[in-house]
Amino acid sequence: MNTLHLAWMIGRPSAARSTPQLLTVSAYAMVSAVLLIVLGGAYSFTSFEPEAQGMYLPLAAFALVLLIVPLVVLGAAAARLSARTQDRALSSLRLLGSTGTQISQIAMIQAAGTALAGALAGVVLYLATSPLVSMIQFQGAPIGSAIYLPVWVVALAVLTVVLLAVVSAVAGLRKLVITPLAVATRQNVPVPSWIRALVTVGVIAVLYFVLNNVAAIAQDFVTIIVVIVGGFGLGLLVLNLVGPWLVARVGNSKLNKAQTPDQLLAARMILENPAQSWRQVSGVAMASFVAVVGGSGAALMGMGAGEASEPGWMRYLSADVLTGVLLTLAIAFICVAASAAITQSASTLDRAELYDGLHRLGMSYKVMNSARTKSLMIPALTASIGFAIASAILVLPLAGIAVLVKPTTVLMVIAAVILGLLLVRVSITVANPQRLLVAKD
Repeated sequence: MNTLHLAWMIGRPSAARSTPQLLTVSAYAMVSAVLLIVLGGAYSFTSFEPEAQGMYLPLAAFALVLLIVPLVVLGAAAARLSARTQDRALSSLRLLGSTGTQISQIAMIQAAGTALAGALAGVVLYLATSPLVSMIQFQGAPIGSAIYLPVWVVALAVLTVVLLAVVSAVAGLRKLVITPLAVATRQNVPVPSWIRALVTVGVIAVLYFVLNNVAAIAQDFVTIIVVIVGGFGLGLLVLNLVGPWLVARVGNSKLNKAQTPDQLLAARMILENPAQSWRQVSGVAMASFVAVVGGSGAALMGMGAGEASEPGWMRYLSADVLTGVLLTLAIAFICVAASAAITQSASTLDRAELYDGLHRLGMSYKVMNSARTKSLMIPALTASIGFAIASAILVLPLAGIAVLVKPTTVLMVIAAVILGLLLVRVSITVANPQRLLVAKD
């Protein structure tokens, strides 16, 4: 029996695996559709006049770079769930004598097939939603047919999604290849060091000084843009470094203050792997960062909008930046919600024996589901509030002015963040242990 046939036998659709398989394909479809829509939006800016392109294309590239985080997290979560649904079958093959290379090949074939199906569905979703997306206005007019990408770009996006799935699947099966029995060892997860927080505070202080004296550091406009974008990029990177430490601190605090079974279980779930808990909500942190920085920028740009001396395209810049910020937030939270649903489903499947044991001991599924929900929403709120405060410090004078001169813009951005968090909360209901484990059985 060849490798391709084995991969089909193990990964073929079945009632027992229908929920994880549907979630995985849907996640890949979401990744490819969002990627194509964002690329299509950036591509539409090439139809603007040259001076406007010089402003809009860098902003579009910056938004795309920011969205890489939630897109990669979503794709990796889909790949991990796909691998988890096949782990027992692959473990049996390993026990029966299959080599690590054969297991990796089967995993890659399954991941590639699932990702390809999802990516192609994403192309269909992109084409189906493009008429609606084309109605979004930039420069005072709808995007129109400029949203449609060349065929080679669509093909490259599909290939990128498939490659991401293959790499993630192989990385997720390292333990399976190491031992024939594929036993997941119970190791203590290292606690993030407080040094991360110290480094983060120092870098934020330096960035605050640089960003508030950028005019003295850089003279021409292009250099100023590079310094600002680079500074925000470094700030986002450093804040991600401190994320696991922050989640671990909050988890410890919740553990010490726990008064109910679901609070205790939720804290233990967070502390089980703070880095993984952080990865689930890193997109929320990025969205909060974009909300504060982008919202402040859009509000300040609106102060002088509409002056007769401005070029025609400049009159639309403030409204377009706000539109871009809101779209980036919407896409980021959609990706976070999808990846949260995927990751929570995978965690529920991983903890099937734990949930079953707790239920036999008398704990209701309602309590377990409440603990699972808290284990994600506590880090999500921590990330959102923490990154909002940190990014507000980076642009403190600008953020204060924005609140005073354009409070409506600020309120719109805050409302978008709140709606995004509600979307994440609703999305994880799909991983209810009682429903998911019954479907699995």
